[in-house]
Amino acid sequence: MHTLSPPLARLRERAAEIANTVLAADADEVDREGRWPARGMRALAEAGLMGLHIPEHLGGDGQGLLALAVVTEELGRCCSSTGMCFGMHSVAAKVIAAKATPYHEERFLRPIAAGRHITSLSLSEPGTGVHFFLPRAKFTRDGEEVVLEGQKSFVTSGGHADSYVISAVPPGSELDPGTFTCFAVEAGAPGLEWLQDWHGFGMRGNSSRGLRLDRARIPHANLLGSEGDQIWYVFEVVAPYFIIAMSAVYLGIAQAALDLTVAHLKERSHAHTGETLSGVPVLSHQVAEMWTAIQRTRQLVHHAARLCDAGAPDASLSLFAAKADVADMVGTVTQQAMMLSGGRGYGQNSAVARLLRDGQAAHVMAPSTQLLKTWLGRSVLDLPLL
Repeated sequence: MHTLSPPLARLRERAAEIANTVLAADADEVDREGRWPARGMRALAEAGLMGLHIPEHLGGDGQGLLALAVVTEELGRCCSSTGMCFGMHSVAAKVIAAKATPYHEERFLRPIAAGRHITSLSLSEPGTGVHFFLPRAKFTRDGEEVVLEGQKSFVTSGGHADSYVISAVPPGSELDPGTFTCFAVEAGAPGLEWLQDWHGFGMRGNSSRGLRLDRARIPHANLLGSEGDQIWYVFEVVAPYFIIAMSAVYLGIAQAALDLTVAHLKERSHAHTGETLSGVPVLSHQVAEMWTAIQRTRQLVHHAARLCDAGAPDASLSLFAAKADVADMVGTVTQQAMMLSGGRGYGQNSAVARLLRDGQAAHVMAPSTQLLKTWLGRSVLDLPLL
């Protein structure tokens, strides 16, 4: 088992402190009211964690995927929705930073590192499902501006972030994965219309909303990279950072479910014998299975993150496998937690019930488990992914 470097250990301690004191206190209310976790996100910004992937010379930590895995798991352990919002911010920040111009550095990256700016991804669209790399939103150049038209869906932190990384294609290039382009679009840009909130089964506090681009105008300088080069971004930035961030959130959910189960079994006893449930052999066997599943998946996620950070040529295989495996694991562990917690866990507003609901998103959110297994299989067979 690898040990964390001192800087990374300090980042985890900082994240854990905020998670335990702020996120945990708000988690039930965030879920019950479907409320965006403003207090938790503000605490993370004040602690300097929003600049996790911003270069050090711009005031950030300059960290990679392993740091994202470690920090986001701590957040997901206490509040899944906050972990999701932080993860999407981190992915979008890395996309902006990947090929940043001096303008991007001053306009976006320094404020992000200083905790003054939250960003998010806006890639998914109605009609293309999990194929987030096939946008139909269009952009046209108009002098020194770009005009955006179309509609986005499931935008995390919708209406709350300060900017959004939005994908679009030139007219006539819809459904061509080799041509789409990304822009950093600030929240106040004219032509952005937020649609009705989407209320999910779980992850209820991430403010997932649709966004209509009604001839939205932004500076052409907000172009990220070059026009049509976003497939590079998808597989070198978006997919790795998104997969690790989401995997870590679900690891945190599973760990929280195990912690609640262990506490319940230690505290709950039979009145007629006085024996705690922890002394029942069949129950301890199930706890052992839960612990093993979490540890195995955590090692796979961290292994994938380390390979990506090192630039290993076959890192994508472990990456795809990690997200697929964590989806299976979190579903199994939260189901076992529900069974072992009995009537207390089955209560409508129980923490175990919330974790079970939140964990179900792992299979559904793009890239879905089916898509990841397709990519993994095609990679092993030396076939093109798309």
